[in-house]
Amino acid sequence: MQTAPFHFPNQKSFYKGKVRDVYNIDDKYLVMVVSDRISAFDVVLPRPIPYKGQVLNQIASSFLAKTKDIVPNWVIDVPDANVTIGKACEPFKVEMVIRGYLAGSAWRAYKSGVREICGVQLADGLKENQKLATPIITPTTKASVGHDEEISKEEIIKQGIVSKEDYEQLENYTHQIFQRGTEIAAQRGLILVDTKYEFGKIGDEIYLIDEIHTPDSSRYFYADGYEERLQNNEPQKQLSKEFVREWLIANDFMGKEGQTVPEMTDEIVENISNRYIELYELILGEKFVKKDTSNVEQNILMALERLGG
Repeated sequence: MQTAPFHFPNQKSFYKGKVRDVYNIDDKYLVMVVSDRISAFDVVLPRPIPYKGQVLNQIASSFLAKTKDIVPNWVIDVPDANVTIGKACEPFKVEMVIRGYLAGSAWRAYKSGVREICGVQLADGLKENQKLATPIITPTTKASVGHDEEISKEEIIKQGIVSKEDYEQLENYTHQIFQRGTEIAAQRGLILVDTKYEFGKIGDEIYLIDEIHTPDSSRYFYADGYEERLQNNEPQKQLSKEFVREWLIANDFMGKEGQTVPEMTDEIVENISNRYIELYELILGEKFVKKDTSNVEQNILMALERLGG
């Protein structure tokens, strides 16, 4: 049984994720508290990252506002730096991963000889971090516990995980939101490399849910110097959680049985925190203001009262 840090009127359930604490209020609203916890390889690391929750929550709320003309989203209120309150949707059991460049896990698979990812064929002769001719969607199943698994569009429809009509709408929304995110990133001197979106439904209407375009759900490169690094086969300068994964891999940790998380020194923790803040300031074009989050519970209660929750 998971113990909830807070308890709110009409609270029906509580879910503690790797990073988020989610409260169900009367099956009408969800209260999402974004913690400073950090996970990699499906493992929550032993030390929190200061201000990470605020960074994620505020970037997500900004991008959700900037894409609501494309698809409605779940957000109703952001009553605290780390908190979003929104509509309780029935989530689709897939995550829509979209890639504009060959990087991360897709590159690792390609390098090992794989030429088909989630039913999408890739040409021979591609380089790490190379821009793809068109963005590709490589969905994953949304696992309640453990690892999400890659799956093709055909299998999703064949297994009845999502109907053909809904899935094609999810694809359409995914491409449009990614294009919007790409345009905004370009204005800030960044490249949106890949990202993931989650969707849900209320009745017949599809909503964009959870976070979008944050460093936990997305990978960004700096546009300046991208081509030169690509031609020289050099690593790209990037802002994403990939640098955390790379640090773990370099210290012999990939979440496998028997492996131990390397020591997270104060310096490591501060460096990760600064990288998150740097992305916030770059992608939103505004100074990050460290907020006091000591009144989280009171701010949520007041917001729920306004909603009649």
